[in-house]
Amino acid sequence: MSTRRGIRIVTGARVVAGAVVAAGCVLAVVLGASAPLPGIRNTPAVSTVSPVPGDTVIVCNGSFRALGRDSVRAEAMVSAAGPTLTVDRTQAEPEVAELAMPDVTGGAGAQSLTGVVVDRVAPLLSASESMTVDADDMRGFAAAPCREPATTSWLVGGDVSTGASDVIVLSNPGDVPATVQIDVYGEARAASTAVVPAGTQLGVPLASVAAGEPRPVVQVTSDGVPIRASLQSSLIRTLDPVGIDLQDGVTGPQDRLTLLGVQASHAPGDDATAVVLRVLSLEADAQAVVGVRPVGGAASDVEEFPVALTADVPAEVALSGLEPGVYDVEVTGTAPIVAAVRQTVRAGTQADFAWMTAAPEIVAETAFTVPRGPSATLLLKNNGAADVSVGLAGGGEDQQVLVPAGSSVSVPVRAGSSWRLSPSGPVRAAVTMVGDDADAKVAGWPLTPSAVNQQPIDVRP
Repeated sequence: MSTRRGIRIVTGARVVAGAVVAAGCVLAVVLGASAPLPGIRNTPAVSTVSPVPGDTVIVCNGSFRALGRDSVRAEAMVSAAGPTLTVDRTQAEPEVAELAMPDVTGGAGAQSLTGVVVDRVAPLLSASESMTVDADDMRGFAAAPCREPATTSWLVGGDVSTGASDVIVLSNPGDVPATVQIDVYGEARAASTAVVPAGTQLGVPLASVAAGEPRPVVQVTSDGVPIRASLQSSLIRTLDPVGIDLQDGVTGPQDRLTLLGVQASHAPGDDATAVVLRVLSLEADAQAVVGVRPVGGAASDVEEFPVALTADVPAEVALSGLEPGVYDVEVTGTAPIVAAVRQTVRAGTQADFAWMTAAPEIVAETAFTVPRGPSATLLLKNNGAADVSVGLAGGGEDQQVLVPAGSSVSVPVRAGSSWRLSPSGPVRAAVTMVGDDADAKVAGWPLTPSAVNQQPIDVRP
């Protein structure tokens, strides 16, 4: 009997222990369900990379090309004038490579300048060229900086009407050929292709790709290697030459464009001698608002007017009511746009013109040169809400220029000089060169930031 009783006691103890364990499990499940679950947090890995600079390469256009001087071959091009080159020589001498100019008789001066990287630092390199032509079929002054090549450029300007002799200039400083696509926007679309050999410059008459277009805008796209695309223009009215120009391509459409240093002068009253804005909206109909303000003027001095834009069809507006002076032109679109302004100056029976393109934002030290020629001015525009101080070093002097918020200033700069521009905040800048009352000369171009000043890049997997 004692054995059986012992067995019962052991069995009962097991039952009690099992019940306790089961109750504990239930309690643990209940408490676990009511307790907050541990979260899994994954912070994305971010790596900040400073691009390794490459050699700085800029391309100079060289000779100004003239069409129609050979009565047998009207399309043949000859050199109308050679450039005077101004190079920033505050650092090591750049390496120079001459570009072949096989399609222009007497052509010279097309070249690439290379600033070589030293100790992972690329030099700030700048150069500019200017030329004056005084012939029976061509007269005027043209000037432009030497620019870095690009894979895509927009040429907003040019003319194919009677008396115009415009040439698209394609310069390939690379070691391999470039296949270049030329797309013309106008009342009808057109396209053409050109192959530019390595180390070569070629000219394409604008009339050959944009025949019949009164307001052409040209997109130049390079495959294989970046090129420099520019537009050389000359114009004859009746029998009188009325100017030449050298215009650079812009990088691409934007919602807001700033064009600086636009010259307005007295004109007889026709649109051909007024300030003329050409603007193109890409891919979509858009509404643009054009604001015009004298340099240094207050916000209340802005005159604004709307312009309706049809997708892919350039529009042109004459700003013929401006009083003589220097102006900033702001163009804001409801879709990305490209634009440029043609300005004309007169002195007696002489005339000259120049296209001014939009100025990009500059946030870091930038080098620029002013070529030889008439009086030159640096225009600075601050679109921000805070004042910006701009350091200018060059021309034998250093100075600080205050650019008020939302306003612009002008600073005289000496022709044939080299400069460094160092802003404390974002600014836009352009150079203009204008002759006196007895000498009709005008040229202008925006300053562009150097590829040397690339900002660090955040890389996320």
